[in-house]
Amino acid sequence: MTHPHNEPPLNPVPPVVIALFLVIVGIEVVFTLGARGIVGGPGAIGWRIGFMEQFAFSPEILDWMQATGRWSIEHLLRMFSYPFVHANFTHALFAGVMLLALGKMVGEAMGSFAVIAIFFVSASGGALVYALTTGHPTPLIGAFPAIYGLIGGFTYMLWLRLGQLGFLLFVQLVFGLLFGSNAEWVADIAGFGIGFALSIILVPGGWAKLVNRLRQRD
Repeated sequence: MTHPHNEPPLNPVPPVVIALFLVIVGIEVVFTLGARGIVGGPGAIGWRIGFMEQFAFSPEILDWMQATGRWSIEHLLRMFSYPFVHANFTHALFAGVMLLALGKMVGEAMGSFAVIAIFFVSASGGALVYALTTGHPTPLIGAFPAIYGLIGGFTYMLWLRLGQLGFLLFVQLVFGLLFGSNAEWVADIAGFGIGFALSIILVPGGWAKLVNRLRQRD
């Protein structure tokens, strides 16, 4: 089999996915270098904690805004900024690798706008569900609710092609087994559901494909 000389051996990753990856990993590299004293001097050791205090999503702050009626833009933005805050380098790197893989697949099928929409809507929706249902005071950090939104989008595409609802039940079982001991799994599975639902309107011709798929099951 021959290929044109100007055709890349692998399909390129959408630029928006690369940008998200670089922000996530770039922030973590700075924190890691600072913690090891390579950059920033002695004060760099506290960079990660300071970043978490400023950008992590806090259910307690949401409760305070609800109680006082003071809806601060600064604090509302935490629902969109916490995916860029991670506990350590391994946490961020694993999230970044999953983002590259899933963002590439979703981006190729739905486009760059869909990747951005699923990423941030799943992140914010997952944070709200986490705050409203768990009663857990621990701040929410990490890109995984957003990434599970991309998993939801990819799962929707698989369901359209294969029509295997049993696969969705399997995914839910895996969520329960892997994350049942941590309240953050609620945000992850909420992100998955939001990403799946968003894909119905973001996939080209998604609504018509959904109707056709449901009719085939009748």
